[in-house]
Amino acid sequence: MSFTVLVRVTGRVEKHPCDTLVEALDRLESELRACATTSRSAPVRVLGREYEPVSQVVARGELRGKGRLHAGVDVRGDGSTEAWTGRLRKHLVAPQGREDAFQALRRTLLAR
Repeated sequence: MSFTVLVRVTGRVEKHPCDTLVEALDRLESELRACATTSRSAPVRVLGREYEPVSQVVARGELRGKGRLHAGVDVRGDGSTEAWTGRLRKHLVAPQGREDAFQALRRTLLAR
């Protein structure tokens, strides 16, 4: 398998091997869209600091593959999504026009 999709939701990790980048992107999107529509969290207070739902990552999908590919999408506590690339330092992928995070990630990775 050339690509691996890792999905982390509340301590549970699922690994999905994929043959192609398009298949991996489809799998990542299908797994995380369900989380984005059902995930809602309340503000959390930790060590005297309050974290709003938009600051909390409730699910993370990672895509790993050949050529040191490392990218993914985070689902926030308010249901919003944010695409990123990079391994040690995450670089946010900004949507263009009416794109959502999944479309922005797909555009970025398929342009390589």
